[in-house]
Amino acid sequence: MKTYLDCIPCFFRQGLEAARMGTEDEEKQRKVLDEIAKELPQIPLNSTPPEMGRKIHKIVRRIAGSSDPYKKTKDKYNKIAIRLYPKLRGRVEKAHDPLLMGIRVAIAGNIIDFGVNTHIDLEQEIEQILKQDFAIFDYISFKKALEHTDELLCIADNSSEVAFDRILIELITEKLNKKVIYVVREKPIINDATIEDALFCGIDKVARIISSGSDGPGTFLSLATNEFRAYFNRAELIISKGQGNYETLSEEDKPIFFLLKAKCPVIAKDLGCKVGDIVLRSL
Repeated sequence: MKTYLDCIPCFFRQGLEAARMGTEDEEKQRKVLDEIAKELPQIPLNSTPPEMGRKIHKIVRRIAGSSDPYKKTKDKYNKIAIRLYPKLRGRVEKAHDPLLMGIRVAIAGNIIDFGVNTHIDLEQEIEQILKQDFAIFDYISFKKALEHTDELLCIADNSSEVAFDRILIELITEKLNKKVIYVVREKPIINDATIEDALFCGIDKVARIISSGSDGPGTFLSLATNEFRAYFNRAELIISKGQGNYETLSEEDKPIFFLLKAKCPVIAKDLGCKVGDIVLRSL
């Protein structure tokens, strides 16, 4: 997905929010915005928004002197997600269609996105998504693809979302006897999932965890590790979580299913849905 002019104000908002998390020094916060302003003219509109996001957060880390400005907030929501895990797993187990409910739970976790919103009423949002109709619903195609593969790739998005993904992955591995490779970011970026987050949420108990090689808020194939690239190239089914992965992978010719909540008007327009809609979309 390309960058739109509407993305530019969001770059400044995101940079300022990250700077405030990294430092209380307003001079440094202002310097972050100044550096973003200098960087923007160098970004072609045919690049993806996460490419600029990657540059923004490098600026924040350098000026604020913090390698992971969102660390405390991530830890807080990881603990909340783990607390909700047993109840949500029970909902999936009791559902008329456990696979569909598992997908809903995984999408519900996608609301924990500090690149878009740092103030979330998590339990209320979850309940809404578990009852909400899908705007795009390629469920039959997903079930067919799942039936015809023994191994699938799941590309993570946000850190606390991992606990919700685990519920879907447990269903796929334990009930359907499939192997899952779970892909996280190489380094901290916003509140995106890293290996540390995946281990905290227990993904290692049900899937193999690998890094994509990305240090930005998306999946950049140009930065991919050889291990990730090998899995990606041979995959017969890829689950891609969240907006950043959609922005960077939506033009790839691969069997990808995007699971997300549309939280941005630009992405909603690109998908052909509305802000707030939930999506299970195949390429």
